[in-house]
Amino acid sequence: MNSFKKVTLIIAAALTSTMLVSPAANAATTTLTVAGSAATGGTAATAPVALPVPADNSVDAADALKIAVTSVDTGTAVTAVAVNATIVPALATSTAPVTASNGSSTLTISVGTGTTADFYVYTKTTTVGTVVVTIGGNSTTYYVQGTAGALNSITLTAPASGAAATSATLKVSGYDVFGNLKGGATINTLVSSNGAATATALTTDTAVATVGTKEQTVTLPASGSVVVTAYATVATAVTGLTAPVGSVVATVAVRDLAGELAAKNSELAVANAALAAEKAGRAADKVASDKALADAAAKLAADATTAKASADLAKATYIAEYNTLAKKWNAKHPTAKVKLKK
Repeated sequence: MNSFKKVTLIIAAALTSTMLVSPAANAATTTLTVAGSAATGGTAATAPVALPVPADNSVDAADALKIAVTSVDTGTAVTAVAVNATIVPALATSTAPVTASNGSSTLTISVGTGTTADFYVYTKTTTVGTVVVTIGGNSTTYYVQGTAGALNSITLTAPASGAAATSATLKVSGYDVFGNLKGGATINTLVSSNGAATATALTTDTAVATVGTKEQTVTLPASGSVVVTAYATVATAVTGLTAPVGSVVATVAVRDLAGELAAKNSELAVANAALAAEKAGRAADKVASDKALADAAAKLAADATTAKASADLAKATYIAEYNTLAKKWNAKHPTAKVKLKK
């Protein structure tokens, strides 16, 4: 019996200790709204809250996701960290503007003695962004995605040149003031060549792979060039944001490939002729050089023969003169004769 009581007391003490060190569960509640209405989506990357980008350079209620946290434990800090999004503590007012350059990627609100924390999230990109909200050690991720604003600028891509009578592909692209590709925008092209011009209205794609772009194929003439002008109605300039671009021009030079080939063949023929002349000149120079070497060798041989003949003659003359003197000496001195030279 005593043993049973001891075990009971130990278990009770352990439970009491556990209850004392375990923190109380945080009862905070988070509400997502846009312009006062409940936000649609936001808890999954595949269903982000859609937010218009602040194309007027003012972050207003319609542009931002309001994250309202209530029933926060006293003294608890609410922290938010954003990626591909921006956090601001308040929206724009007439006396306190909030522009597209305001805000940061992090925000911490110390609740203190209160129980609520409100802040706002906006985005300038159509890439899905995240906001991680941490309350008392518990983190929740919310998702937002911007929708492109009005068409603000256009670009035109065209080849620098193309062969006569072939097709060339042009590509127009439309962007909002923050550089997001704009699908469903109307961009016109005017293709001019040899006094004729053709206007075409293009609508940029909305498919993810080609959003904001559109291609056009044109046939190049037999000669000259093609001037392409792309133009569109774009947004009014907004102070502090990128200036609109409503017109761009590109020129495609028409190449006469047959003429270029003929010119290259002519250049090749001239080069081959010059090479042949060079080879012939080198061959002639070699013949002349070989003859000069042969002549020099013959002269050296002749000179050597002449020199030997002269030496032989000089030797014979010397021997003859010596022997003549020797004979005279021997005749006068029969007891002291000298040998004759051969």
